[in-house]
Amino acid sequence: MKTEEIIIAGFGGQGVLSMGQMLAYSALIDNKETSWMPSYGPEMRGGTANCVVIVSDSRISSPLVSKYDTAIILNQPSMEKFEKAVKPGGSLFYEESTIIQPPMRTDINIYRISALREAERLNKKQVANMVMLGAFLEVKPIVQFESILAALKKVLPERHHHLIPINEQALLKGKEIISEYLKEPV
Repeated sequence: MKTEEIIIAGFGGQGVLSMGQMLAYSALIDNKETSWMPSYGPEMRGGTANCVVIVSDSRISSPLVSKYDTAIILNQPSMEKFEKAVKPGGSLFYEESTIIQPPMRTDINIYRISALREAERLNKKQVANMVMLGAFLEVKPIVQFESILAALKKVLPERHHHLIPINEQALLKGKEIISEYLKEPV
């Protein structure tokens, strides 16, 4: 693996920051270099939130990035802001139910994910971010799956550790649905 520069963006309350935090903790568990830089509006829930995560096998020179290898987008305002910031040849994952105007670029890999629908099927819409993360990791396995599970214990407050099994199910569901998506003829 080289360096992977990722932007995760959506509304506060969608699990944007915790998704990024889990990636960063997982990278540490895997003995990789990492950087996690959150950014959110003062309103938190319902306001804009994003984070930049960098995972690398070598030292990271700066956590400040303006072009990304991957964008994980959870709402329309974030799509409008970050679609053009994906490097040519990069990847864009987006939650299909929250995007009105899908991405139009032809020089990147685009993955439309029904994360919210899958989370609702698990009877826990709050794990949609984990469905999305599972899909991302199936396409770009920059950290080990076991490391993500270990990171869940670090990121989730202890009072929420009873939710670890449902989060694991959501991660596996994301891996499953993207595998089916990748098999579909283009």
